[in-house]
Amino acid sequence: MSIVRFNIRVYILLLDESKTRVLLSDEIIGGKYFTKFPGGGLEYGEGIIDCLHREALEELGQEVEVARHFYTTEFLQISRFIPGDQIVSVYYECCLPKNTDGRRLPSFRVTNKKFDFVEVKEREESFRWQTFKKLNKEEMSFPIDREVVSRLKKGN
Repeated sequence: MSIVRFNIRVYILLLDESKTRVLLSDEIIGGKYFTKFPGGGLEYGEGIIDCLHREALEELGQEVEVARHFYTTEFLQISRFIPGDQIVSVYYECCLPKNTDGRRLPSFRVTNKKFDFVEVKEREESFRWQTFKKLNKEEMSFPIDREVVSRLKKGN
């Protein structure tokens, strides 16, 4: 297969207030179930940080604060969805902004159960915190996310 274009993805490694948990996104896309980090595709004319903020608003419904760059794909990954696309993923460690009482709390729904959707639609998403101790790369749907999990566990 020949590679015809790059597909740049930007992902949010959202840490909780104690920095002991990371947010996972469980999704149904086209009838298939995926576990991944929140984020998505860079749009033409958009910077990476702009994309990160847009994805946070689209997926989480709230802003995030960027702490630091965490990882950019270092190996060849072909898209499982678009033949001929080479995936390049960029991950940033982020936190929620402080609210009026100084705490960093989500304004979006967070659950403890995997694939805990309010209603199942063609495109559905739910979020859950996962402790670094219980974080398992095998539960991640995509190879680059698995690499990121391995790196997160080494650092936490």
